[in-house]
Amino acid sequence: MGSGIDEITINYEDEGVLVIKEMDKVILSSGAWATIIFKYRQWERKNEDYGPDRFTIRRYRKINDEYRQQGKFNISSKDQAKKIIDALQKWLSESD
Repeated sequence: MGSGIDEITINYEDEGVLVIKEMDKVILSSGAWATIIFKYRQWERKNEDYGPDRFTIRRYRKINDEYRQQGKFNISSKDQAKKIIDALQKWLSESD
């Protein structure tokens, strides 16, 4: 992992192929523990192309000046992402 939060990426290469291609990221929190949500695409060998947009939320802990992944949650589809957004918007509007 990277020593700075901006250096963290989920890009992953295997045998010269960029298998996980990070498209964007938003740092949700930083400090000793950091939370980042990533938008990415995954290489599909059978189609020889990148698949649809995917999303993952990852937690990192800074140990000895280096961020190490501690946990992750993969959002499995756009439908699931929309349901998460709807639930959060409902809860946030109830707390106003």
